[in-house]
Amino acid sequence: MTYAVVNPATGETLATYPTATDAEVEAAVAAADSAARSWGRTSTPAERADLLRRVAELHRERRDELAAIIVREMGKPLAAAEGEVDFAADITEYYADNIDKITGDTPLEILGEGSAVIRRAPLGALLGIMPWNFPYYQVARFAAPNLALGNTILLKHASQCPQSAAAIAQMYADAGFPAGAYADVRLTNDQAAAVIADRRVHGVSVTGSERAGSAVAEVAGRNLKKVVLELGGSDPFIVLSTADLDATVQMAVDARLDNNGQSCNGAKRFIVVDELYDAFVAAFAAALAEAKVGDPFAEDTVLGPLSSLAAAERLQEQVDRAVQQGATLVTGGTRDGAFFPGTVLTGVTPEMDAYREEFFGPVGVVYRVADEDEAIEIANGTEFGLGSYVFTTDPEQAQRVADRIDAGMVYVNVVLADSPELPFGGIKRSGTGRELGLLAADEFVNKKLVRVAG
Repeated sequence: MTYAVVNPATGETLATYPTATDAEVEAAVAAADSAARSWGRTSTPAERADLLRRVAELHRERRDELAAIIVREMGKPLAAAEGEVDFAADITEYYADNIDKITGDTPLEILGEGSAVIRRAPLGALLGIMPWNFPYYQVARFAAPNLALGNTILLKHASQCPQSAAAIAQMYADAGFPAGAYADVRLTNDQAAAVIADRRVHGVSVTGSERAGSAVAEVAGRNLKKVVLELGGSDPFIVLSTADLDATVQMAVDARLDNNGQSCNGAKRFIVVDELYDAFVAAFAAALAEAKVGDPFAEDTVLGPLSSLAAAERLQEQVDRAVQQGATLVTGGTRDGAFFPGTVLTGVTPEMDAYREEFFGPVGVVYRVADEDEAIEIANGTEFGLGSYVFTTDPEQAQRVADRIDAGMVYVNVVLADSPELPFGGIKRSGTGRELGLLAADEFVNKKLVRVAG
């Protein structure tokens, strides 16, 4: 495995980083275990909140530098990179502000005399395996709630994000976290498996592909470790009725092109009732065709490059195969190096690979349906179950459809509404567990019963 910064816009290798030696891995695990046994058990919630609040401040103070790093690492347009840094700061601050809710006892009503509470205690050292598509946000939503609890963090970032990974670790150190509380460790896959198996490590969280999640879960299962999996998605965007088609189309565009189309919970399948279908496709395709592709540092760029040349080549192969199998290419569909234009496919049927695949790039597949029942059938006709979007002017229909969709999240008449207090996660092959919100602090914690006699 090679840790390197390769600018996808130019193909230039800007920096390379060595993987950790076995001795360095051992030292990191030992330090994380030691910090968990000392600082994690003896620090107060208020002390941990102060440290986290300082990390949030450092995100904001170093915003320009941090944003530029990930533009170079994975091609995110600059404005989106700046927004991600802001969001990571907000997430970190949220757990500082809510630390009493995270760490406080929960009283229980008991049948006998005396008292009983659920007391939340940290588990210890944890391993996080994070992806390249949101280098700061993904780390914040794993690290912040667990450090708030008193767990310690070993962080294996994506191999193409070593510079942002180092910048995050530096912020935790500069904020005053003790040695071992947070460590950036450039692990090989074999080293990561060994860390998961280590008895001093008490859980693992991975955000990434189904293949990566399956491999991590297998090792964690053999070693009886708690695991949280945030994997792929092929989120439906269901349009049943609208009072403003232009506004709905704009939200569809925003939901599909966010992060250059490389978001697990981005809308990918657009399911539109018959009476709105033709107008929706025309407006959606026109808007995607107009989305400017170019230098991610330029202010007017909507779509930067995909994360790598290999990612663009994979997406091209998927689109070409869909067309070969009978889908209609309405617009786009031809890459230029790692750059890929906004693309629309129609006419996809269950017999085609595209019906089941996740398009991790700016490709939208639009389906025509007769009614709500057919929309639900297509929405649920996937092995993924991360997020979903429902557009309707009927409040009762909105609640009914939300109940029928097999997904971890349903957004009604809104997109890009993720927020620190809202739990994030899916079902089926999209993973297990939740991040963000107060639920994130319930994943790697000992919910200890303390029962006292009357």
